[in-house]
Amino acid sequence: MASPDHLFALRNNFYLGAYQAAISNAERLRSLSPGEAGERDSLESVISSVKEWLNDPAIGNNSVLRLVAGTIYMHEQDYNEELKHTNAGGTMELHALNVQIYLKMHNADYAGKQLRIMQQIDEDHTLTQLATAWHDLAVLILLSLSLSLIVGRLEKFLMTRLVLNGKAVCCMHMGNFDEAETLLLDALTKDPWDLETLANLTVCSIYLGKSSTRFLRQLKLHHPEYMLVKRLSAAEEAFERSLQWAVPWISSAKNEQYIYFFLDLCFFGLLLDFGLRR
Repeated sequence: MASPDHLFALRNNFYLGAYQAAISNAERLRSLSPGEAGERDSLESVISSVKEWLNDPAIGNNSVLRLVAGTIYMHEQDYNEELKHTNAGGTMELHALNVQIYLKMHNADYAGKQLRIMQQIDEDHTLTQLATAWHDLAVLILLSLSLSLIVGRLEKFLMTRLVLNGKAVCCMHMGNFDEAETLLLDALTKDPWDLETLANLTVCSIYLGKSSTRFLRQLKLHHPEYMLVKRLSAAEEAFERSLQWAVPWISSAKNEQYIYFFLDLCFFGLLLDFGLRR
């Protein structure tokens, strides 16, 4: 009979982004084997000492350190560098991160291969179930099943910002924007400046026909390098340039037909300018 997994709650809180709960779990753990104690200390150190770990050459092959380094490179969109650290796999966490990175690279085939490895190791593992939902969502298959899976599997855990955003994205894929908005507003109370929450709320508000100004303002203020912010800023600048070019012509036009013609030219100039700068 297999021995009990003393780190089960700690791992799941860590996967779900409930880091304070993970720390609390780690502090309460007693009577661990040397291997379990080492894993507990590794997970706890990842949370509190990321920079120290990355700068320490003595632990360069540590699987937890590779996981953290890969996550950092993924958020920097340096996918090739990320795969250097994670592609060899070795743990469920690294395989799950590989699924994420291949999906971000729009390579569902490679993501599927990583997922099959996870299923062979442990089909019922929390990360395997999550990765299955990510993969199904990315290829637009079984959206309802994926949402039910996420809700059913994760509602027993803490509703962290990460989990709430995942559920909201599922709802938006299925056209349920009202429920998505409720979930995202809940996530916003947990972290008012979170990039993913603000970006998802911006999209959700547009589909609901509501003003997204508040969320765009926060995105511009706290995440000026985000791609959505950059593209919106470029569009605004292009519109201003087109407007400055068109206003003198419109004001001098004496015929309504010419005014519409100049407005069409203005709009065409905006599209051309913005398209060349993308």
